Amino acid sequence: MGGSSPRVLVVDDEENQRNGLAAMVASWGFSAETASDGLEALEKLGAAPVDVLVTDLMMPRMDGFELLRRLQAQGGGPPAIVITAFGSIETAVATIHDLGAFWFLEKPIQPQALRLLLERAASQSRLAQETERLQRQLSYQGVLGELTGRSPAMQRVFWLIRQVAPTRAAVLVTGESGTGKELVARAIHALSPRREGPFVAVNCAAMPETLMESELFGHEKGAFTGAFERRVGCFELAHNGTLLLDEIGDMPVTTQAKLLRVLEDSRVRRLGGRHEILVDVRVIASTNRSLEDALRKGALREDLYFRLNVIHIHLPPLRERMEDLPLLVEALLADLNRKHGTRVAETAPEVMEIFRCYGWPGNVRELRNVLERAVILAGEGVIRREHLPWNFPPGSAAVGGPAVEEPGAVRVPLGTTLEEAERALILRTLEYTRNNKTRAAEILGISLKTLHNKLKEYAARQGQGRQEGSGAQDEC
Repeated sequence: MGGSSPRVLVVDDEENQRNGLAAMVASWGFSAETASDGLEALEKLGAAPVDVLVTDLMMPRMDGFELLRRLQAQGGGPPAIVITAFGSIETAVATIHDLGAFWFLEKPIQPQALRLLLERAASQSRLAQETERLQRQLSYQGVLGELTGRSPAMQRVFWLIRQVAPTRAAVLVTGESGTGKELVARAIHALSPRREGPFVAVNCAAMPETLMESELFGHEKGAFTGAFERRVGCFELAHNGTLLLDEIGDMPVTTQAKLLRVLEDSRVRRLGGRHEILVDVRVIASTNRSLEDALRKGALREDLYFRLNVIHIHLPPLRERMEDLPLLVEALLADLNRKHGTRVAETAPEVMEIFRCYGWPGNVRELRNVLERAVILAGEGVIRREHLPWNFPPGSAAVGGPAVEEPGAVRVPLGTTLEEAERALILRTLEYTRNNKTRAAEILGISLKTLHNKLKEYAARQGQGRQEGSGAQDEC
């Protein structure tokens, strides 16, 4: 079948039949797991992907019908082969067409028929996964690894990554903090012949000078005070892989000389060691500093600079590629939804306009942090202004604008209209009561009918604003 073995989940409440069926499936080269009923099956399907589901229909707690209904309500699960001792044409038609099952088999099972169905279902599952992957790539045109961008500057970055990845050349990645320099290094590693080897990253600015050499080259027991055991350095850890030297401009000059020798000889000697160790490591360096300034000031050795700067990849700041902002937001929302189990679809037009008019000094990292907070607060649907930090963008609270929230309170900047303040207070109170409208109305001192009318009014205005926003000019 090629590649990893297709994973099959066998669901049956009868232990002997369940285990026997799983053993038979495994003997055909599949990876088989079992569940005793629909509830356990849902737990296992939620924990890890499965290529084919083989399930009985009549089971306690949750039967096969309800299991398939749940999967269908969640957007569909893996192809399901239904097995039952209570078969009929009507049941088969209902199960296959109404509940989306792949096929239907009656007990006692004919092994050859089941094996053929499993192979066909596994093939369909893999095809669906590949189709989804390709569709995701098409929807995210301008995606390479975890990097996103359609702008000419990012397309140039992608081209350089693809060109340099298959080679052994050293790469220097520059750019402001938060632009994704480590993501560039990981993309080069993933596209290189070393992809199966380790990827090791070390921050040259995050440790004292006394520990830098030990971190890079390792040390023997007793090499210095506190060296109670042997330590393997990053070069040895990255053998047959890729080593990222982050913030190379902050590396002490004394360490730079030793690093240069390792790069030239491909050999390291642990501190306190007597023997040199041969290492095969592809080195990528990155920095957010001007290395030209470091060269002029003598903080960076010129020979090391030229050794590392064989291929130079510069990442533009987000403010210089704002045409990538909608695509970045879309990709980050998809990633954050997977991380937190949320279902946030998009940002409101007013939020995207705020994003577009902001300078993003923290670049993509700052954008991700703002979106992560908003995704957690929104949970599902659309990110709105009230889901952003109360002081975002920085300085906005001092110059007026809509009311914004902070934990436990509603902050109303000068210049906020009474209508905006009322809306913010009502929505914040609903958040506090976890959408208990009766309790919210009591706290606000209004009738439940008034609260419902206010919410309908807000929803109507929001719909009207969305229609107007779709034709608005792009102006900050």
